Amino acid sequence: MKRSKGNPWADHYTRRAKKENFAARSAYKLQEIQQKHRILSKGSRVLDLGCAPGSWLQFAAKTVGAGGRLIGIDLSPVTIQFPENVFIITGDVVDLEAHLAQLERVSFDVVLSDMAPATTGNRHVDETRSVGLCEAALDVAERNLVVGGDFVCKIFQGSEYKAFADQVRDLFQRQTAFRPKSTRKTSREVFVIGLGKK
Repeated sequence: MKRSKGNPWADHYTRRAKKENFAARSAYKLQEIQQKHRILSKGSRVLDLGCAPGSWLQFAAKTVGAGGRLIGIDLSPVTIQFPENVFIITGDVVDLEAHLAQLERVSFDVVLSDMAPATTGNRHVDETRSVGLCEAALDVAERNLVVGGDFVCKIFQGSEYKAFADQVRDLFQRQTAFRPKSTRKTSREVFVIGLGKK
């Protein structure tokens, strides 16, 4: 695979993202999820957890259109410009409820989580931290998703993966897993998807 000299991780998707003005190549992961599961609709209310650098919000905003409402939250600031129907919170997901109450926006049709821990190189530690973030995202979805709403969550596969997938299965009418083609071959990540909140 041909890679850029400046960025050892650059690939076809990196170059495509730059050409199509996405903040990161991860936009194509959400695009693949959307093509397969149709979680985003015109006018949807979307909550994006771990939204920096903003590529999922960019794709979601285009998909739901001007009638949709989108909120993203991340510890890292998002510096790109968005249309007026997109609101960015720089903060911790732990404090999300207070932020949403201030915005008077507490229910969503879709909750997305591309959150990932700062990796340590220790596979077990990284997997455990990933599951912790996923459980926090699922808690947000349980409290803020409308009945019938959908959930997408990135997780590092490991010994705790099945237990988390089972939690999603309990909360949704259908649970599935999806690994986009745009995921790097060396990555252990997969997306757990809950369709139709009970």
